[in-house]
Amino acid sequence: MTDKKRTVKRKQPDPAFEKRLVERREELSWLYRELYFDDAMFTELIESMRDFSARRKTALRRIDALREKDQGWYRSNELLGMMLYIENFGGTLKGVEQKLDYLERANVNYIHLMPFLDTVEGRSDGGYAVADFRKVRKDLGTMKDFEHLTASCRDKGICVCMDFVMNHTSIDHEWAQKALAGDPEYMDRYFFFDTDEIPKQFEETTPQVFPTTAPGNFTYQEKCGKWVMTTFYPYQWDLNYRNPRVFNEMMYNFLFLANKGVDVIRIDAVPYIWKEIGTPSRNLRRVHTVVRMMRLIGEIVCPGVLLLGEVVMEPAKVVPYFGSVEKPECHMLYNVTTMATTWHTVATRDAGLLKKQLDILAGLPRDYLFLNYLRCHDDIGWGLDYAELEKQGMREVPHKMYLNDYFRGYTGNSVSRGELYNFDPVTKDGRFCGTTASMCGIEKALQEKDEAALDRAIRFDLTLHAYMFMQSGIPVLYSGDEIGQLNDYTYLEDPYKKEDSRYIHRGRMRWDLAENIDAEGTYENRVFNGLDRLEKIRKAEKAFRADADFFTLETYDKAVICIGRYLEGEKLLGIFNFSENDRTAWINEKNELYTDLVTGDILEAKGVGIEAYGFKWLKRR
Repeated sequence: MTDKKRTVKRKQPDPAFEKRLVERREELSWLYRELYFDDAMFTELIESMRDFSARRKTALRRIDALREKDQGWYRSNELLGMMLYIENFGGTLKGVEQKLDYLERANVNYIHLMPFLDTVEGRSDGGYAVADFRKVRKDLGTMKDFEHLTASCRDKGICVCMDFVMNHTSIDHEWAQKALAGDPEYMDRYFFFDTDEIPKQFEETTPQVFPTTAPGNFTYQEKCGKWVMTTFYPYQWDLNYRNPRVFNEMMYNFLFLANKGVDVIRIDAVPYIWKEIGTPSRNLRRVHTVVRMMRLIGEIVCPGVLLLGEVVMEPAKVVPYFGSVEKPECHMLYNVTTMATTWHTVATRDAGLLKKQLDILAGLPRDYLFLNYLRCHDDIGWGLDYAELEKQGMREVPHKMYLNDYFRGYTGNSVSRGELYNFDPVTKDGRFCGTTASMCGIEKALQEKDEAALDRAIRFDLTLHAYMFMQSGIPVLYSGDEIGQLNDYTYLEDPYKKEDSRYIHRGRMRWDLAENIDAEGTYENRVFNGLDRLEKIRKAEKAFRADADFFTLETYDKAVICIGRYLEGEKLLGIFNFSENDRTAWINEKNELYTDLVTGDILEAKGVGIEAYGFKWLKRR
């Protein structure tokens, strides 16, 4: 993007914008001046916001007005998400648009389109190395195609989420190329150093993200004879948010994309966007200043757009990104720790740690909204509470090794299949990759043509999804999970992908298998219909709303966890068995009668039997 693209003829100002600006300008000004002593740049920011507001289409302004009146619109039990790669799901943006009827049938009304902005093959990092924030990858379509897709989604009541990579640009971005050529204005937009003296000071306290595949946080650029900060990969240059020009320009990119009809902007790598020597350059105070300003700018220009923060850290470091009630930051955050702990529970058949973490989440304000998922586009990092596990005799390194061995199918009576990612032979640390279905045993059962094992695997797959739906927040499927799609080993044949095992679960959507959802008895049919039943029950029961009370009950069986939800007199209990054996949940809810929402059976919530890898959703009568 060139800076001159901001200079456009202004349309008629929006009165609603002016009102919102009056209400929020003072705080925005105060925060801006906390970071930048530049009145001219602040004035430019305000005028550009006015321009973007004036160009916001009538349909989007209408959505803004509706969502301003109902600011909790996204907190209902109506939203069900799906993450998908455009190229894998539909081939192109137009191809995705042609699949909207399928998404509707799958009950999906929130789609997260994985990175699709312009990047360079071989220097992409899955699309997170952006070469142009205002251009779509040529093989996927055009920005006009994207705007048409968001309009079609809006007509069907489907929200669209996209990634906004704030921390860095690609080395192929116009700014980086000008910096590489020696232009001081553009070098100031990154972290350039003449020698490695200051980079070494940073390295003393700044952890490495990919110590084996991309060690260090700086890369020497022979073309200009300088060092540049590259926290993630050498072709991803960290932006310097101490420079007000960087902040302004990135906010203009944010508003440009919001005006294309996006409902949710996922801010990638949020904790990294402010750097200081002598610190970990993670989660610094100024990060929250930047995010709060972004929230204010969105509320002023496009109040119908939500901010989703990607903070892949333990709960204590995640929660601050919600901000406060008076000064909120992100509308939603990912529930990363619970996802990892869920798979730990699968491997150990011990829900103790999971219960503890769910109890912590239950104690948070109901205003805090998490996106919950079993699998996503990324690997599973074993970021568990090892201080707690140590009390149970589980030391960090051996336990990580056990988990990785288990999910590869090597130990613990495992039925899982998958591969390691970024394994460090020295520390023995590594992450895991695989689809939900393959980790639940569907792949192994199909290979061995074991019908009994397939029954158990499908039941476990559905149980884990039922458990995810029971958590507080918005559940998100990964594309293909709705049909139990398996690991895709063909990535090994692609020279650009073969070194990155994450592509084992980033395979193309198997539309040939999706045709089986109407073929009774096929595993795709059983998974799809099983999820369909659960999704429709969730949407029909108000206790699944995000503002419901959320709690756990003691089951007195370490393999079984019980989650409760309560809202306006309605009470639900979800009981989940993580064991391959039948178990009993030794709960005793005052001899009240409950209805099993799946089977219709009436029973007491007292000493409830749960079949192997099974679950029950119970509603108090």
